Amino acid sequence: MLKIVLLLLTILLEPMPQAQDKTATLTVEISGLRNSKGNLLVQLTDGVGKKVANQKAQVNNRRATFCFSKLATGTYAIRYFHDANENDLLDTNWMGMPTEDYGFSNNAKALFGAPPMKERIFSVTRDTTVTLTIG
Repeated sequence: MLKIVLLLLTILLEPMPQAQDKTATLTVEISGLRNSKGNLLVQLTDGVGKKVANQKAQVNNRRATFCFSKLATGTYAIRYFHDANENDLLDTNWMGMPTEDYGFSNNAKALFGAPPMKERIFSVTRDTTVTLTIG
């Protein structure tokens, strides 16, 4: 009886295997910029629009690359703009129209404001590279 109790205690006290968090690395490559001046600013949101991360990268050869590591697997969306004059703002004209390049994940097109979230979301289930082109 003592052996059975000890065996049960050994089993019950043994550490339970922990569910591993599923993470991935998301690489975002953006090209097609008008020039190589300034920076590109990127915002990554989850599938419902909640901000996950912001990054800024210098533009080289009319392109920039971003890396988001240890990202939980799931759905995400991206919005970005080319801050050519490095004032950390998306500049607009007197009518409110952007005068600097900008874009969204899936190369979704904006008409009057940002495209709907359903056009911008994408899934990250493993290490992923997303290639976007302003145009």
